[in-house]
Amino acid sequence: MSLIIDCHGHYTTAPPQLEKWRNQQILGIKDASLMPKASDLKISDDEIRESINANQLRLMKERGNDLTLFSPRASFMAHHIGDFNVSSTWAAICNELCFRVSQLFPEHFVPVAMLPQSPGVDPRTCLPEMVKCIEQYGGVGINLNPDPSGGHWKEPPLTDKWWYPIYEKMVEYDVPAMIHVSTSCNPAFHTTGAHYLNADTTAFMQLIQGDLFKDFPTLRFLIPHGGGAVPYHWGRFRGLAQEMKRPLLESHVMNNVFFDTCVYHQPGIDLLNTVIPVKNVLFASEMIGAVRGIDPTTGNYYDDTKKYIDASTLLSPEDKHQIFEANTRRVFPRLDARLKKQGR
Repeated sequence: MSLIIDCHGHYTTAPPQLEKWRNQQILGIKDASLMPKASDLKISDDEIRESINANQLRLMKERGNDLTLFSPRASFMAHHIGDFNVSSTWAAICNELCFRVSQLFPEHFVPVAMLPQSPGVDPRTCLPEMVKCIEQYGGVGINLNPDPSGGHWKEPPLTDKWWYPIYEKMVEYDVPAMIHVSTSCNPAFHTTGAHYLNADTTAFMQLIQGDLFKDFPTLRFLIPHGGGAVPYHWGRFRGLAQEMKRPLLESHVMNNVFFDTCVYHQPGIDLLNTVIPVKNVLFASEMIGAVRGIDPTTGNYYDDTKKYIDASTLLSPEDKHQIFEANTRRVFPRLDARLKKQGR
């Protein structure tokens, strides 16, 4: 039987003190006398336990999910707010909370790091936090925001050498990055309905246009939310790559790029698994995330994505094992090593 590993979880249910502290930090950007210290935030282990037991862990047990890769709340990253110092303090606080969750629930949660990105700031500034999260917290991956400006896309494409310091460190530690934007501050783009999916699609197109994986053949990216528009428009991307004289997508990007199953209806999951090779699909739900309601046509939660994989008639039992467990262990080798130490 497969270990059911959800590769895309966020701490969306953190105790309310976290948001209160963040709001105070934002006030402190304009008035330094109001800026809180990191030590001002007080959250007990019992409060963390309560926030997890009543939410993520309860649903994991109800749905049959065993383990979640857990990172700070994506919409809270908000890299466009303040400067690098603001982002650095905020990232450290959020990463420490996810680490504490993993310490309190070692069988069920493994940390993934948020980076202290800031618009226009050299990515090298993210490396100390990244290294800390991997070496000290046991982090198995990172979340990389391709648009720290929050919907205005001011940074170079992901294939630009500007990003290389992060990639070099990813290769050194053999960790993948989930490409995940944060809150949109551009009113033209709804955060979860437009900005997230736009970013997923944009990241894939950027990778087609460049030759990043020639420089980093072992670099691995996970594009969430089922890859945005990519699977649905696979013919478009193949055709554009052909017109650009790029190699076939199978060799150009698909040894390095993976998609998760945060797609919230059966036809979408079926499309994903018809178009994208099984080896490139990782199980995920992003539960208690953007879509939390119950689908009136099925009576099930939209984000109970395990039901869609279980119900698929396209996938063999071995395919489902690959999606639920094996692919994630391969893409996240530090997770695989951690699980082997636990005898799993």
